[in-house]
Amino acid sequence: MNQVAEIVLIVDAIVLVMVAPLEMFFLDRPAVQKFLNVEPSNVRDAELWAFCIGARNLLASVGVVAGVWLLHGGGAEETGVVVMLVTAWYMLLSSVAMGVADALGKWHPRGGGWLDTLYSAPLPAVALVAQGFWA
Repeated sequence: MNQVAEIVLIVDAIVLVMVAPLEMFFLDRPAVQKFLNVEPSNVRDAELWAFCIGARNLLASVGVVAGVWLLHGGGAEETGVVVMLVTAWYMLLSSVAMGVADALGKWHPRGGGWLDTLYSAPLPAVALVAQGFWA
């Protein structure tokens, strides 16, 4: 696997692991609400969403870790590349879905989710471009 793609995915996994607990357990705190761009009046409405997004982030991180392990220590290099690329596509398409949901008015207030899409899409996109979309 291309080293740039691998490093970018590892960085993305680290970011996702760091953000997941904030989404899952600390959404009631004002600093976390500001960081995640959640309106204080909508916190109760967003708790289920935030918990599920945090879980999604952890699952994506597990995919990267499993891919790195298969690639370097699991004796299945090709499988590791596939796992990492599938995880990168999952990360990217999940980000795009978040942007589409915002465009459809599912984010309250509307337009509040575009920054989250902007922050979450580039790393998996860079990894896929660096790898050549599929290896």
